[in-house]
Amino acid sequence: MKIIVAGNGKVGETLIEELSAEGHDLTLIDVDAEVVEDLVGRYDVMAVTGNCAALGTLCDAGVENADLLIAATGTDEVNLLSCAAAHAVNPKIHTIARVCNPEYSAQAYRMRDALGLSLSFNPELEAAEEIERLLKYPGFLKRDTFAKGRVEIVELKIEAGSTLADLTVSSLSGVVRCKVLICVVLRDGHATIPDGRFVLRAGDRVFFTASPENLSTLLKNLRIVSHKVRHVMIVGGGRVTYYLADRLAKSGIRAKIIEKDGDRCLELAKRLPDADIIHGDVAHRTVMEGEGIAECDALVTLTGLDELNMIISLYGETYGVPQIITKVARVEDSKILDSLPVGSVISPRKVCCNAILRYVRAMQNQAGAAITVHRIADGNAEALEFRVDEHTLHVNEPLKKWHTKDNVLLACITRAGVTEIPSGDSEMHIGDTVVVVYGGDTPLLDLNDIFV
Repeated sequence: MKIIVAGNGKVGETLIEELSAEGHDLTLIDVDAEVVEDLVGRYDVMAVTGNCAALGTLCDAGVENADLLIAATGTDEVNLLSCAAAHAVNPKIHTIARVCNPEYSAQAYRMRDALGLSLSFNPELEAAEEIERLLKYPGFLKRDTFAKGRVEIVELKIEAGSTLADLTVSSLSGVVRCKVLICVVLRDGHATIPDGRFVLRAGDRVFFTASPENLSTLLKNLRIVSHKVRHVMIVGGGRVTYYLADRLAKSGIRAKIIEKDGDRCLELAKRLPDADIIHGDVAHRTVMEGEGIAECDALVTLTGLDELNMIISLYGETYGVPQIITKVARVEDSKILDSLPVGSVISPRKVCCNAILRYVRAMQNQAGAAITVHRIADGNAEALEFRVDEHTLHVNEPLKKWHTKDNVLLACITRAGVTEIPSGDSEMHIGDTVVVVYGGDTPLLDLNDIFV
C-alpha cells in the first residue's frame, strides 16, 4: 500500500521502521530537512520536507493516490488538520492521527466524520493503560491480553536459582502444576519457539500463554510473590503520569508524584486531587529517601530522560521496591536493559504501533485480518488473534495433521468463552478465535498464511 507518514518523532520513526519491513510504499513528511535526509539514508522511503497540514506539501507527497495517511507529529492540531486536508483532496484515503491532549480525545471521536478521521491514537494514554495492567496484576514483566481477557501472554525472566533454570520444556507441567504453554524464549537477543527438548537457562526471558487463573497458579507454584499494590511512587509529571495517576485513583491506588517543575506541580495538583504531588528533583537521593521510596509498593519512572529513568529504577532496586516499571523511549539495545534490574520496560511508541499495524493489515486483507496484534520478545515475534471462518483451512482437522510454516505455534483456541491450550488432537471450529505466535520474516495477513 501507499502510506504517508507525517512527522518523524519517536513514533513516526518506529512506524517507518515497522511498515518499511513489511514492504509498503512509504513517503515521509517532516519540517526538518536534516531529519528527513537521515531517515531516507536508513530506510527505503521517499520524503518531502514541509508542513504536513499544508495542501501543497500533501500533494507533493502524493496524497491524491495514497491509501493511508498517518499524522504523528507532536502537535494535535497539525495532525487533525492534516487528516482533514488529506480527506478533502482524496475522499477515499484512510487517515490516522496522533491526539494526545485529553481535551481533544472525545472531541476528535465525535467529529471524526467532519475531520475525515479513520482512527486516532494516544501513545501516552496507551502506555499508562499498560502500566496500570502491570500494577494491578504484579509478578510479570509484561502482559498482553487476547480473547476478551480470557487468555494472556506474559513475560517472566528466569533468575539464577529459579526452579525453571536448567529445566526442559517437556518437564514444565510437573513443576508449575497448571496448564500453561511456553510460546517464545528470548536468549541473548534471539527468539526461539521451543520444542519439548529445549532447556531453559537462567537469564532467559520466557513468554507463557495461559488463562489468568492458571497464570496466578504459575506465580504461586514458582514462589514468585504477587503483592497487592496500594501505594505507587511516580517519578516525572508528564502526560503518561497524568493518565496513569487518574486511572489509579479510580482503582483506589494511591499515587505519589515527584516532579521538579513547580508550575507543572501546580497543574497536576489541580487536575489530580487524589494524588500527592511533590515538588522536588529526584537527581538528589535525599528527595527519594524523604518521600519514602523504601515503603512504596511500586516505583514507576516516567521522566523524559531514559538514562535518569534507569538510574532511579536501579536506585529503587537497591531499596527493595517490590515492583519497578521503567519508561524507555530511545534505548534500543535489549541486552543493555536485560543486564540491568530495571523491572518492566515500557516504550510508549512501541505500545501504540500495535493498533496501527493491526489497522494497516486489516486494510490489506479485510475479510480475515487479525483481531489483535502484539509484538513480543523485543519485536522478534508476533502474537496474533484470528477468528476462524468458512474460508479457514483445516477446520475440524486435528492439529497433528496440519502442515504449518516454520516458527509458527498455535498458542490457544477459544470456543464459547472457554480457552484451551491445544494438543495434537485439538481442532479449530468455525466461530473459534485462535492465538498464533509467529517468528518469521513475512507478516501474517490471514490465518491461512500459517499453512504451507
